[in-house]
Amino acid sequence: MLNLVKAYLTVEMSAKDFCEQVLSNDELIAFLQAHIPDSKKISDEAWESCPLNARAFAYDHFDLRRTLSVGYYALTKVSRCSTAYSMLFELSRSYQSKRNDAYSPLYQQISESIEKTPRLFPLNPVVACQGVEGAYSQIACEKIFKNPFIMYFRNFEAVFSAIEQGMCQYGILPIENSTAGSVTKVYDLMIRHNFSIVRTFRMKVDHNLLVNPGATLKDIRTIYSHEQAINQCGDFLHDLPGINVIPVANTAIAAEMVAKSGQKDIAALSSRSCAELYGLNCLASSVQDKDNNRTRFICISKNMEIYPGADKTSIMMILPHKPGALYKVLARLYTLDINVTKLESRPIPDREFEFMFYFDLETSIYSEEYIQLICELDDLCEEFKYLGSYTEVV
Repeated sequence: MLNLVKAYLTVEMSAKDFCEQVLSNDELIAFLQAHIPDSKKISDEAWESCPLNARAFAYDHFDLRRTLSVGYYALTKVSRCSTAYSMLFELSRSYQSKRNDAYSPLYQQISESIEKTPRLFPLNPVVACQGVEGAYSQIACEKIFKNPFIMYFRNFEAVFSAIEQGMCQYGILPIENSTAGSVTKVYDLMIRHNFSIVRTFRMKVDHNLLVNPGATLKDIRTIYSHEQAINQCGDFLHDLPGINVIPVANTAIAAEMVAKSGQKDIAALSSRSCAELYGLNCLASSVQDKDNNRTRFICISKNMEIYPGADKTSIMMILPHKPGALYKVLARLYTLDINVTKLESRPIPDREFEFMFYFDLETSIYSEEYIQLICELDDLCEEFKYLGSYTEVV
């Protein structure tokens, strides 16, 4: 143990190798589980001779139990000692959980869902999309499903409600964009509604300036579009001084408004398919700031469905309001070798300055690490919401 800790503290061993070495030693893990303390009241004198202090390795009186007893004090002294001690603590807790062989109710529910979910993804279900015909959600829906029957709803919340009430089997919602970031309204609704993510889809999005036939750029006084599209086309709009930009519920709704008005002084930022659908001209194409502009959509269902090959998982957590709470979660994910592809905090409705943390995790549903994580969620946070495990289509 002395050589192992010394190798890590002197940067001769990586954190990953350190974790693997500890996990491979059953006796060491059992010892750590039995002797890691909760006390932080350690004196300066104790630190000077603590084996976690790299200077103390020259001493002959190394005592592992004493090392662990002053571990918390080491957290305030040396950052690498802090990491070593925290990882040892999380490794021992994770190992103990694994040895208990007790599956959580959530994991049992997930296992049942894996068994009951059909092996093939549905071909022609009833799907809820926000907006009107021509919306990007419709385009994403037709990429996810072969022949969907689409019902259109006025806003994002109505899509969630249609799923909860059983009006539609699935719903399609934009969740983030590579240029403008997260669709915060959807994240906030995810906290309030019950659903399960069954698939995600990344789609390249091109915005175009659409006008009624005969209109020119000099005629335009007002441009309509969704707020995300407006944000994604900031540079283009900045070069059009004196034009009023008005957000509406959907890019397709903006195109529909322009077409129905017949006016030549208004325009819409929308898709090329909307130009064809509503008989509009494309005055300027691909006006988004970034050429590689992509939007990520989630496909949700009322019931938990986990299709074969699912290798991504989304979870929301409420953590204790104290120092190190988020670090504890990240340390556990690290020890399980689970990659975090997204981490975002959102305010919890009706709670003053309290936040829910959203995690996207990359791990196969068939891996031991996934099983262990699901069984340890209760131990990691005050509350959590499992949002689903799924495959992402690009």
